[in-house]
Amino acid sequence: MSGAGDKGAGGARRDQPWIFRTYAGHSTARASNELYRTNLSRGQTGLSIAFDLPTQTGYDSDHVLARGEVGKVGVPVSHIGDMRVLFDGIPMEQMNTSMTINATAPWLLALYIAVADEQGADRAKLQGTVQNDIIKEYLSRGTYVFPPAPSMRLLTDVISYTYREVPKWNPTNVCSYHLQEAGATPVQELAFALATAIAVLDRVKAGGQVPEKDFPQVVGRISFFVNAGVRFITEIAKMRAFVDLWDEICRTRYGVEDAKLRRFRYGVQVNSLGLTEQQPENNVYRILLEMLAVTLSKNARARAVQLPAWNEALGLPRPWDQQWSLRAQQILAFESDLLEYDDIFDGSKVMDAKVEALKAEARDELARIEQMGGAVAAVESAYMKERLVEANSARLEEIEAGRQIVVGVNKYEESAPSPLSTGAGSIHVVDHGVEAEQIAALKKWRETRDAAAVEAALADLRAAAKEGRNIMEPSIACAKAGVTTGEWGTALRETFGEYRAPTGVSRAARNAPGDLDRVREMVNAVSAKLGRRLKFLVGKPGLDGHSNGAEQIAVRARDSGMDVVYEGIRLTPEQIVDAARDGDVHVVGLSILSGSHVSLVEDVMQRMREAGVGHIPVVVGGIIPSDDEEKLRAAGVAAIYTPKDFQINDIMAEVVRLVDYNTDEAA
Repeated sequence: MSGAGDKGAGGARRDQPWIFRTYAGHSTARASNELYRTNLSRGQTGLSIAFDLPTQTGYDSDHVLARGEVGKVGVPVSHIGDMRVLFDGIPMEQMNTSMTINATAPWLLALYIAVADEQGADRAKLQGTVQNDIIKEYLSRGTYVFPPAPSMRLLTDVISYTYREVPKWNPTNVCSYHLQEAGATPVQELAFALATAIAVLDRVKAGGQVPEKDFPQVVGRISFFVNAGVRFITEIAKMRAFVDLWDEICRTRYGVEDAKLRRFRYGVQVNSLGLTEQQPENNVYRILLEMLAVTLSKNARARAVQLPAWNEALGLPRPWDQQWSLRAQQILAFESDLLEYDDIFDGSKVMDAKVEALKAEARDELARIEQMGGAVAAVESAYMKERLVEANSARLEEIEAGRQIVVGVNKYEESAPSPLSTGAGSIHVVDHGVEAEQIAALKKWRETRDAAAVEAALADLRAAAKEGRNIMEPSIACAKAGVTTGEWGTALRETFGEYRAPTGVSRAARNAPGDLDRVREMVNAVSAKLGRRLKFLVGKPGLDGHSNGAEQIAVRARDSGMDVVYEGIRLTPEQIVDAARDGDVHVVGLSILSGSHVSLVEDVMQRMREAGVGHIPVVVGGIIPSDDEEKLRAAGVAAIYTPKDFQINDIMAEVVRLVDYNTDEAA
């Protein structure tokens, strides 16, 4: 929350504004460094780094699962050399850096510290955040690597290390942002995020690395990363409820007496789930309303804000699009009088009633999770994941039925052509040569480093993992020796094993609303023609862990009466093709939101032909620019669905017709 600042033009005392950030990173470390320096020159006051999916999941750029993913949703960082380039000319001791990194958070923080050491920075002055919230990765974002127990150990190692060595660093950013993106209600956001924070602090307390007298300081370094949707009155109430509930938990559960250490400190990226492909210029107003939700209430104001760009439902935003979002923050902070007043909602009967209602429901949900054994148990039992899938299904059904209005999507659909989103260069496209360039540089790095130093550092890392020693110093030593991201990940995979989280898609069908009876009749008719139940394989190739769309397709296909095969995220094209062949499926659906759709789909299609199942129709869903649609159709894809295709029952009907047509053709 903001502190005292300078006097405004009218003489009123102004609070200091929040940190202005833009979530950015793509292609290469060099290109991202140029982007960061440009954004800082335009008034951004903190960095927010997006890493590519191989970096987030502990793979090198040349791993089979990294194909098509390198540099797509963020910057590839394969070793300390990449981190050096990323921060070239940026004084790390003076920077406030947020890194969206979770399973590999210890490693990326180790690389960051190692480069800061090279710059001569004082570790005690480094400021920033690693997201480092593994629980929400099992629930929504999907970049987990290890099972829950060792993942929680790595998380608490970071916390226990930073409070001593990097005391201004926020070692975990408990993240409800992706819960809302997965469809969470405000009550679920409150309860699931707070249950996660409790699980983390309980493990730190039980771990023995932090003396009892220092524990309040650890509590004070816990921060949160939240989301704000377009229902901004509810969102303001949610943030005020977060403030009250966190203060209550810190005081009653952990005995923290210092009010400053009980403060709910949070950063925010506002909602991307509600950004529309149709009439995308409308997203500007949505983003503005969502920004107000986390800035209007002084007592619950964000400490850092980053806004999506208006065209993110179309593809990667350009630097100009990100600048436009940054300017919205600057206009609110510097042109309006917002920062000159105390909290304008204090004493509001309407706001107080909404806050109390949210708190009461959240306490009930927290008690339910506590009875299960806490957040980790609620992940392992699939309780939280199933609740999110159900909530998202309900949200989509309301939109499909027209009861939840989305302007330009299910109401006021007529529109003049937008001059903002047409023509060449309307979105940013990652150069196809980036992956080859990164792989070549990685190969050269491996050839020129001190192999003996690398092996020694990795040996100590493995020993630390097995012995239960804190992982951070061995990881920093690995960073300085030239160990790669994939080598660090492999060493810990060998020790801890890997994990596949519950999908949240139960096998029990339910009565979904709308015209699903018509679709069921179609499924039954085609199944009778086939002589068995129509079988639909839903697959997620590559490293994209955003599974919301795939889950909703799998749920609706199941409710339509199809036999559904859905094994979750992070599958190789080979695994998907093997499942299609061995499972004798009738249609394959591929969901990819990371921008790697062309290379991954072409790989799947080629392998299907080689495996003798090239006759099976393939449909693809994701954020797919129109130029790429042509490439996918040329590869043999039968149908393509993007965010504009929100009527899932219509998609189901089209899938059934594809299978029916394919059956007639084969007869």
